[in-house]
Amino acid sequence: MMLRTLLVTAGGLGFMRPASGTWGSMPTAGLAWIMLLTGATDLLYNAALIAVCLITSIICIALGPWAEIRFTKKDPSEVVADETAGQAIPLLFLTHTCPTLTSADFTQRLIPATLAVGAGFVLFRIMDIIKPPPANGLQRLPGGWGVLIDDLLAGLYAGIVLHLGLWLIC
Repeated sequence: MMLRTLLVTAGGLGFMRPASGTWGSMPTAGLAWIMLLTGATDLLYNAALIAVCLITSIICIALGPWAEIRFTKKDPSEVVADETAGQAIPLLFLTHTCPTLTSADFTQRLIPATLAVGAGFVLFRIMDIIKPPPANGLQRLPGGWGVLIDDLLAGLYAGIVLHLGLWLIC
């Protein structure tokens, strides 16, 4: 498999069925969950998610036009680097919103981390699927921008809902 194909499909996850976008969101959620469970510092946790978001966003922007030619459609379902990027947004700054996630004891972090990351994952997938305005119209942007921006906005929507919910219960 070509390097470009591996990059835009998040290592081939874009070929998984059903729901390739869900598969493409999993690496980011998994990384966040593992980092919370292992007690990563706030700085390391957030830096890693920002790096994932930036790198996969650059991949989408740079390779989006090529991917649309390769898969012969606008915003092809095989391209899931955009979901990998968008999933990082709601998971950013979780430890600031819910201090329980930085508990010194692994057993005290396990359930809150699982619930917070799980909720962020589900909320992102819902927002990515329903694409509330203006996210739905942003797919019309040219090339890689049309592939990426709607997912970043879905991540922002999911992040707002997630952090408000966590702020209320943590």
